[in-house]
Amino acid sequence: MNKLTGRLSILFLLCAILASCNSTAVKSSQTVFNINLDEGLTSLDPAFCRNHNTIWMDNQIYNGLVQINDSLKTSPCIAKSWEISADGKIYTFHLRNDVSFQDDPHFKHGVGRKVVAADFAYSFGRLIDPKVASSGSWIFSDKVVGRQAFEAVNDSTFRVTLKQPFAPFISMLTAQYCSVVPSEVVEFYGKDFRSHPVGTGPFKFKYWKEGEVMVLLKNEKYWEKDSTGRRLPYLDAVRATFIDDKQTSFMEFIKKNLDFFNDIDGSYRDDILTKSGQITRKYKGRFVLSTGPYLNTLYLGMLVDTTLPIVKHSPLRLLKIRQAINYAIDKQKLIKYLRNSLGTPGSQGFVPKGMPGFNETDVKGYSYNPAKVRQLLAEAGYPEGKNLPAITLTTTVAYHNLIEYVQAELERAGIKTKIEVTQGASLREMVAKNGINFFYGSWIADYPDGENYLSLFYSKNKIPFGPNYTGFSNPEFDRLFEQSYNVKGDGQRYALYRQMDDLIMANAPVVVLYYDKRVNLYQNNISGYSVNAQNLLTLKRVRKR
Repeated sequence: MNKLTGRLSILFLLCAILASCNSTAVKSSQTVFNINLDEGLTSLDPAFCRNHNTIWMDNQIYNGLVQINDSLKTSPCIAKSWEISADGKIYTFHLRNDVSFQDDPHFKHGVGRKVVAADFAYSFGRLIDPKVASSGSWIFSDKVVGRQAFEAVNDSTFRVTLKQPFAPFISMLTAQYCSVVPSEVVEFYGKDFRSHPVGTGPFKFKYWKEGEVMVLLKNEKYWEKDSTGRRLPYLDAVRATFIDDKQTSFMEFIKKNLDFFNDIDGSYRDDILTKSGQITRKYKGRFVLSTGPYLNTLYLGMLVDTTLPIVKHSPLRLLKIRQAINYAIDKQKLIKYLRNSLGTPGSQGFVPKGMPGFNETDVKGYSYNPAKVRQLLAEAGYPEGKNLPAITLTTTVAYHNLIEYVQAELERAGIKTKIEVTQGASLREMVAKNGINFFYGSWIADYPDGENYLSLFYSKNKIPFGPNYTGFSNPEFDRLFEQSYNVKGDGQRYALYRQMDDLIMANAPVVVLYYDKRVNLYQNNISGYSVNAQNLLTLKRVRKR
């Protein structure tokens, strides 16, 4: 099948699908939102909602107890209200009575039934069921004792009992992993639920030809309404393609075959943006560029656990060497010339800009300071870097240019490095086994709370029990981390987070390169799009003129 025939087939299919939604023919006013998912899609089951594209699509199909707004504040969703017990362990949710699952043949008469508390008990229980093997098991696995922690008190009251207080719990429930699913449909399809999703969200699943096209249709029974009382969503359908080449998909956007485009690849960034991050004259006025903070910290990790054989003779075991590396990199220049100003230099802590509680002045990170580098190297016994062994820095192909910049900066400071390039999956596996001394990494927020970032440095999260990839251990940090679980007020908790972040910076197990920026392109006829720091695609309020 040639490309033209393929496109015509997809267009015909979409028209047929839209026509099937009404007894009359497709009206010209019907609107289809076109996006591309360049990283592909492996599942539409929220229990396996582990990458960006899956999160985006699941966010259209499903709902949870709570949701986030564009300010990253947690707000009611299917739970209209909730209470937390005085000891911080029991959460009681009161559910709306007007939320129904989307229609499916495996409901009685094929009509989606009302959501009840037992549906949440089932959905949350799936996440910790070893037979399901959900990638989201971490949400509850260390916080509850078995499925009995999830209790349907009655149809409209749902209760969760934690082993110990965990202040960010409500924020954590905004993750798409915590979406509600219907037991009878999931049990019928089993593993094939991945391609037969049924939720309560603003769009319902219609068609998926893997690797080519997916279509979601407006959920006519969706429960949310706008301020005028009109039922959401406004769009009639969402169509996703799966072009894996960023340059090709960008050309589809320029030809207006796509309504939305996420991020700008380095291979053509200079064509679209000036070094100051503005749209070039070539593209000015042709589309909307929406940017803002994105909860993604790009960093270099350094293994610091001296009990590990790999660390015993590594120069990175020395604090002054790690601090010298931090001071040796001009992050302002990195952002301007390698990122076209799409990012914020990582001169504060590990918790990124855009996170609730982030404060530019309270956490003292590292800025470019060649004099400080010389001082620290001399104090470490390596004046001007003399006799300092070369350090291997491992990265992936996608970030090779950035790491070459880092290498040049360190070389100028007298710190020699060798770059080792590997595949992303291989790098992640080696890092997860404490097999690399110096590595490139990034951490994207699973939920909008600083605890998600600070947990990477909690000693009880060392490999293999958690994501403490640097082997960092500090008793004062652990004390503050555990204390934060019991703090109820956000302001007090954020103050503890900043103290922890300061400790991380003082001990320098990481080099924070930059905090990412959300980069979304929209056609000029699109409005109502979301602008949140999680870069969560929310289409229920989007209009297409």
